[in-house]
This record gives sequence, structure tokens and C-alpha cells, in this order.
Amino acid sequence: MTQSADLPFSVLDLSPVPQGTTVSQALANTLDLARHAESLGFHRYWLAEHHNMPGIASAATTVVIGHVAAGTSKIRVGSGGIMLPNHAPLMIAEAFGTLAALHPGRIDLGLGRAPGTDQATIRALRRYAGSVDRFAEDVVELQHWFQPATPDQAVRAVPGEGQDVPLWLLGSSTYGAQLAAALGLPYAFAAHFAPEQLMQAVEVYRRGFRPSAQLDKPYFMICIGVCAADTDEEAQRLHTSTQQQFLALRRGNPGLLPPPVDDITAIASPAELAGVNNTFRYSAIGSPATVADKLRAVIEATGADEVMAASQIHDHAARLRSYEILAGLRDELRRAA
Repeated sequence: MTQSADLPFSVLDLSPVPQGTTVSQALANTLDLARHAESLGFHRYWLAEHHNMPGIASAATTVVIGHVAAGTSKIRVGSGGIMLPNHAPLMIAEAFGTLAALHPGRIDLGLGRAPGTDQATIRALRRYAGSVDRFAEDVVELQHWFQPATPDQAVRAVPGEGQDVPLWLLGSSTYGAQLAAALGLPYAFAAHFAPEQLMQAVEVYRRGFRPSAQLDKPYFMICIGVCAADTDEEAQRLHTSTQQQFLALRRGNPGLLPPPVDDITAIASPAELAGVNNTFRYSAIGSPATVADKLRAVIEATGADEVMAASQIHDHAARLRSYEILAGLRDELRRAA
């Protein structure tokens, strides 16, 4: 598929907490990156809900969205995503209705089906494991709360009713693709950490899409990891922070985002590295030329309508630089389209 000359690029921020810093600094970095992304012309800035993860500071996702939206002026801000099984749909409608009232025309609501945490934390969140099975019904209920209330409606979302809050479905499998297609919603695929069913999900989504009041044709966004630096060697070194974070998670010991290392093979077995690197098969890691080649390949393979980049880089200045490089490549790709 030919790339559009105005293909949007966006940012997914997990509000990483690097080793040697604090949650306060991580959240300050998030706002600084959001302002940087806005100045570079990125389209939207999403934050993710994860719980019981020491290296991620965005658990109270709606609070951080409000902070970022208040500290910026143009960029769209939203969730990538809110894990709906953790919440009552009415409360999400009220929270995002409030955000939309405060920041009209700038708030997105991306919804995920996974709880974003472990079973013990699910219980601590006062939800139940079976709530995942109600995801489709909860999405439809959430849509209802955003509709204008009827005169005899006993329960209303205030704020929420009648607010312009575009819903997105997020996924890493064909389930989310099928549901997004059936409901006529935009769909975002998490290829930055779960690439296995990407191509199948894209096909399922586009083939089954039914137009809705929100969307008249399929709109697919791919999220990939991006770690760009001036040289391939420096980018690969910066990327070892992400590799270490994923290794720690798979070993059952999640922690703060570690600093890069010179030799990742010294702290991970070949089998571990093979598994982690397979996870990053769609990630763009390297110099501007290397990242540009990977972007072209991913866009061509998926026909994505939008590209979202997640960058887990320990050094904040290097992270800002990575997005600067990405913005420049975006502009070059547009000129070539």
C-alpha cells in the first residue's frame, strides 16, 4: 500500500522510571517529552495503564493524561490504553468526559482488554478475573454513557454524556481486531511488545470492518518500538535498557528502567536474547538511515494509517533526541510519498 503524504506519527509514553531517578522525575520527563513531541508535530500522545510495575509511573492514567493535556496546547492526549476490565464503564465515561470538558477536541480513549497486571493486583483493584470476559459488553456500555441522555434516563454520566471522546480499541491479537471491526472503531496494534499476530489482525480488522457513526472506513494504527540515535552502535547500546527491562519482566522480577550496558550478552543467555529480540522484530533501532528503512518496511507491510512510537530509553536527553530523529524521518517519508 502506498504511504500517505500526511501519515500521522504519534507517541506512546509508559512514563518510565529510570534507575537513579524518582516517580516525580519520571512524570516531569513525561510532560517535557509531551511538549517536545508537540513542538515536533506529533499527532497524539498516549499514556498506558499498568499496575504493580515499579518502572512505570502512569498507573493513574487519567491523572497523568490531565497533567499532560494541561501542559500542552495542541497535541491530542489519550490512553494507550485504559484497561477496561479494571474499571466500571460509567466511571471511565465520567473521567474522560471531565478531561474532554477541560480540553475540548483533544482527548482520545484507547481501551485494552488485558488487565495490565497480575492476578493478585487484579484482586487489589477490587475487580474480578471474569471481567475480561465482559469486555465487548463493557465497550458497548461505555459508548452508551457518551451518548446524549434521554429524558427518562435514571443514570447519567455527568460529565460524559454528549462529549466528543473518540473510542479506540487496542489489541495484540485477532480478538481486538474482530471487535473493533464489528463496532466500527479505530484499531491500534501493540507490535512494540506482542508482534506475533500483527499481520493476521490487520487482515481481520480490514476485512470485517463495518462503518459506524464514529468511523466510515477502517483506521489502523501500528505501535512499534523506536530507538534512534546518530549511529547504529549508539542506538543498539541505548536499546539494551529495553532489553534488560523485558528480561527482568520475563524472569518475574520487574524493576526500574536500567541504564544501558556495553554487552547485553554478558547478562542474558542466547535463548533469552533470542526471545526478547523476537519481540522487537518490528522495532526500528539504529541510525537515521536504519530507522528509515525499517519504517518504510513496516508501513508498506501493514498499510498503517498512523504510526505510534514507544521509546524506553534510560537517558531523557537521548529519548528526546530519538523523537527528534523520528520527526525528521517522518518529514522525509512524507516528502517522498
